[in-house]
Amino acid sequence: MTFDLLIANATIVNADGAVRASIGIRGGIIEALLAPDASLPDAARTIDASGLLAIPGGVDGHCHAEQLTGKYLSLDTYASTTSAALRGGTTTIIDFGIPSDPSQTPIDALERKIRLVAENGARCDVALHGSVITWDDTTSAQLEKMAELGVHSVKMYTTNRGSTMSDDDTIVRVMHELKRLDGLAYIHSEHDGIIHDRTTSCAGRGEIGIEHLHESRPAISEDASVREIIAIAEYTGAPVYFVHQSTPAAVDAVREARTRGLDAFSEVCPHYLLHDESVYSGRTPEKFACCPPFRTADDMAGLRERVRRGLVDTLSSDHTAYDLAQKREHSDDVRFMPHGLPGVQTRMPASYTAMVVEGGAPLEHFVALFAANPARVNGLHGKGAVVAGNDADIVLFDPEERRVVNAAELHQDSDFSPFDGMELAGWPRYVVSGGHLSVDEGEFVDPGAVGRFIGQAPFSQRPGVTRP
Repeated sequence: MTFDLLIANATIVNADGAVRASIGIRGGIIEALLAPDASLPDAARTIDASGLLAIPGGVDGHCHAEQLTGKYLSLDTYASTTSAALRGGTTTIIDFGIPSDPSQTPIDALERKIRLVAENGARCDVALHGSVITWDDTTSAQLEKMAELGVHSVKMYTTNRGSTMSDDDTIVRVMHELKRLDGLAYIHSEHDGIIHDRTTSCAGRGEIGIEHLHESRPAISEDASVREIIAIAEYTGAPVYFVHQSTPAAVDAVREARTRGLDAFSEVCPHYLLHDESVYSGRTPEKFACCPPFRTADDMAGLRERVRRGLVDTLSSDHTAYDLAQKREHSDDVRFMPHGLPGVQTRMPASYTAMVVEGGAPLEHFVALFAANPARVNGLHGKGAVVAGNDADIVLFDPEERRVVNAAELHQDSDFSPFDGMELAGWPRYVVSGGHLSVDEGEFVDPGAVGRFIGQAPFSQRPGVTRP
């Protein structure tokens, strides 16, 4: 037997435990795990993984590529976003088909993104979430078409009136349909009425610049919205996933709903585990313009504790590639700034540092939130575990290696990182994606436009997530 690639002497860490083995890869698939004492077969390339950890390639369940929001277009393409993802140990991203204006239907937005995956040369696999802003008499049929295309998750925003916000009627109707179609509701949960009132008050006091972002979108707006959406999900019976939760109370509300039998999931972004609201009083607050904003130091500590206890299901980047010029155009008024941070390349080291190095979490728990759970929750079969028969998506890294983040050395189509100047651990040494060795001794090896649009399994066909 001759393999395309053999990873010898590996310490493999999956969400359910660690083993010593060599990994044989052929045709883009993990074909065999060989016992440590087995004779090594021939291979076109052999990597000695002694001293390195082998984990499944990351799955970033919340990533915005080629995103148009209002007048602001992100600066990336699928080629560049997925190249940055691979450099950071992520081998599958999940993007969104969000209508960019009222004339674009949900299915049009989704099919456009499916086309762009191929046309703009994705370097790793891409799945997609749909999105619905306003319900009309065509929406039910469009959701059925999404499901036929393999898209079984739909994002809705409870804020951003006048652009991406869905009203309560739309959310209720979409959740009814998702229950019927065996899908999952993705929710950006902030209470629009509270935010509108607070931002109006802040503007009246002349306190509406970026340094006041955290004051304009208070924690209670997120907590109240999460509770409302949970009530709708329990009423309709639809499973629900909350993106970028930033408060302990929001995570607790999801946990309590799970104890009542609701299929509910919490996502946290690594930047909320490494920064608090003090960033808005620093020299470059525009680097931290995101929604929800950063919270108090106590909130950050509470989020870390809930991650450690297994109350959070996934860690995603919420990557959006704006630059500082776009951020600074309206930094005097957060109501008109583009919000979102680059993070697809730094998700692995930022998460590893927050969880394992600083938080003391076991490696298996990190792997669960970085790869296994995002694959399972989002119905991506063949992803999220280093086991025979799965896609050959594997990351090798030295757990002792540290690097200081410098945006100029990253490849995220932005000129800043929220982690600039921070020393992080957990950087990939080798990355295998679909059998392609895309990072070799720390250097990117462009695999070409090999990325595929991949479909999701219906929600009922997804195995449970891993919690400690």
